[in-house]
Amino acid sequence: MSRTRTALLAAMALVAGATGSAIAAVPGDAGAAAVPCTVDYTVQNQWDTGFTASVTVTNHGAAKSSWAVNWTYSGNQRVTSGWNARITQSGASVTAANESYNATLASGGSATFGFQGSYTGSNAVPSTFTLDGVTCNVDDGGTDPTDPTDPTDPEDPPTQGDRVDNPYDGAKVYVNPEWSANAAAEPGGDAIADEPTGVWLDRIAAIDGANGKMGLREHLDEALRQQGSDELVFQVVIYNLPGRDCAALASNGELGPTEIDRYKTEYIDPIAEILSDPKYASLRIVTTVEIDSLPNLVTNVSPRATATENCDTMKANGNYIKGVGYALNKLGDAPNVYNYVDAGHHGWLGWDDNFGPSAELFKQAATAEGATVADVHGFIANTANYSALKEDNFSIGDSVGGKSVRESKWVSWNRYVDELSYAQALRQELVSLGFDSNIGMLIDTSRNGWGGANRPTGPGATTDVDTYVDGGRYDRRYNTGNWCNQAGAGLGERPQASPAAGIDAYVWMKPPGESDGASEEIDNDEGKGFDRMCDPTYEGNPRNDNNMSGALPDAPVSGHWFSAQFQELLKNAYPPVS
Repeated sequence: MSRTRTALLAAMALVAGATGSAIAAVPGDAGAAAVPCTVDYTVQNQWDTGFTASVTVTNHGAAKSSWAVNWTYSGNQRVTSGWNARITQSGASVTAANESYNATLASGGSATFGFQGSYTGSNAVPSTFTLDGVTCNVDDGGTDPTDPTDPTDPEDPPTQGDRVDNPYDGAKVYVNPEWSANAAAEPGGDAIADEPTGVWLDRIAAIDGANGKMGLREHLDEALRQQGSDELVFQVVIYNLPGRDCAALASNGELGPTEIDRYKTEYIDPIAEILSDPKYASLRIVTTVEIDSLPNLVTNVSPRATATENCDTMKANGNYIKGVGYALNKLGDAPNVYNYVDAGHHGWLGWDDNFGPSAELFKQAATAEGATVADVHGFIANTANYSALKEDNFSIGDSVGGKSVRESKWVSWNRYVDELSYAQALRQELVSLGFDSNIGMLIDTSRNGWGGANRPTGPGATTDVDTYVDGGRYDRRYNTGNWCNQAGAGLGERPQASPAAGIDAYVWMKPPGESDGASEEIDNDEGKGFDRMCDPTYEGNPRNDNNMSGALPDAPVSGHWFSAQFQELLKNAYPPVS
């Protein structure tokens, strides 16, 4: 069995300078079937400021009903027009996706497209090509676990910068120095100030740095410093869709419902250009793509009682689907970017009429605007939410007095009682719809510990099903629909890689201590409104079964530091903070 991993670069070194062509070279001891795909990139004509090129991609894997080829230029080449493919470019990264008439790519079949481009200086042939996220011109004919040189052998970790199945395995995770300083300044905060958290880009200005905060490049430069000679994951939240969060005013954004073009050109394109900078190629960059957006299109639209006019608008104009697809397509061009799409939480999507339709909607978004399922590395559950990781004192199969746990007021016919069971089940559902069988799940455990003096130590009494569930549940909210600055919440499991089957990592994507929303109306220049679900006196709406909000008082605008919340999380942490 060949374990040769000769990439296209070797062939280019021999032929590119003389012919302007990168010829697909299969090593002599590896058959074509061992290489998942081959690409022949040929510069046909070249002049002082421009060139034309022809690209042929050959698929050696299973037949495809759609395809997309990606590459990244090392110089300043720009594609100006193309034919036989829909070609887009963000920074140095180029994506060529099929037209409707050449979408089918049989096993062993080829597709050819061309384009005209401009350049100054040198016009080097790209070194790496991917077909639907899989690197071409590289022997992928299998591995031998007994071979000490095998790159998948745990005793022989991958070379820094190589794409991996789980980006968190064997890697440190970036500690945001701004969050770390806020945490360390709190009484007792030193104990967790070195935990990794996500960097949120919640408006265009945040890319370069707003109100004195670090911009994306500053964070990435700091990530390189923290990386040293190790592998390091950098976590960034992509969160600025037009008409953002149509059902929660506290997290509304700066872009109006129809401003999809601004989202693409002023927000996603600059982020994609920065992330694709070769300077950062050694980092494993994990994106959380647009929390809460797609689930809103399932649960908060007409004719449901939970519908809002804003969500109906966003479903009708399609800009959530377009925006997520565009983000996945552009961000997924960089080989070191791992996209994880937000998948709500069990207390939102766990019901039969939400679960399947949500998964189908995720597939729709993942194949919009030039994106493919290969642009999705996984999904993230419970982002910025409070749902318990694992309810140990009752399960969905329990019954009391002839009544199923599903009939309790708390579970209310949900199929899941906690995030771990939901995430694992959703993963299987997504794979069944065509996502890669190796996709992984992340679970945000930053605020779902529910410890402290009120944490149950065993099941509730079996007087009736409600007493049984309420007496044993860790999650102490009035209702799983409550989401804003919850009283009694605590820090959850510390970030860790590969904690359970199908789970890539537990993460703190939401930085503990950053507010979910203001408890009263506060003027701000961030486009964030006032939502009564953040008001501790609010008695609820159909989205939380008309329960009290459970929110802490005196909260600032979302994303701003909320000392009282941080102290609440520290006090109620589970596992406890020592």
